[in-house]
Amino acid sequence: MDTVTAAITLLLIMNPLGNLPIFISVLRHVDPKRRRKVLIRELLFALVFMLLFLYLGTSLLTWLGLRQESVSIAGGIILFIIALRLIFPQPGGVLGLPAGDEPFIVPLAIPLISGPSLLAALLLLANQAPDQMLDWTIASVAAWAISATILLFSGFVLRALGQRGLNAIERLMGMILVMISVQMFLDGIMAYLAKSAV
Repeated sequence: MDTVTAAITLLLIMNPLGNLPIFISVLRHVDPKRRRKVLIRELLFALVFMLLFLYLGTSLLTWLGLRQESVSIAGGIILFIIALRLIFPQPGGVLGLPAGDEPFIVPLAIPLISGPSLLAALLLLANQAPDQMLDWTIASVAAWAISATILLFSGFVLRALGQRGLNAIERLMGMILVMISVQMFLDGIMAYLAKSAV
């Protein structure tokens, strides 16, 4: 896999267009003057986490005594809870935060940008071709930059959709996220069982 192919693969896994309604939903309870700063902060956290996992992911999991499958299972559980809150809205939005409170790392940076699927892909790249770490770094930063650009224009989408349109998309994304989260959970379980049976 070359750098361009890796960047496209990582971008598709990050799925910024699919995550856009969730970002809008989480950030709409934040003071409009702070939204852009919060989003940039979360994007930077995600980038740092991506690069840390690219270079230290395997060592970190080994040090903690965790398997790669645990990343998928944990991410699936977190996304499932977020999905339920999208389908059945509560006061304070997806995170149940008081109005004006800001999300911090979860769920925007992790797992929506740097999710289990992305981290697994970064681990795979690093393990399969450790001599191409510069290429994988460039690919990761490029995919992140494109995702960040798309997400930074979420305000325009919010104004275009209006409140009713956003509510409808939130529920639709919630249904899709339920399916994705269950699949992530099942993938983690199946991978765990497959490795345990060997």
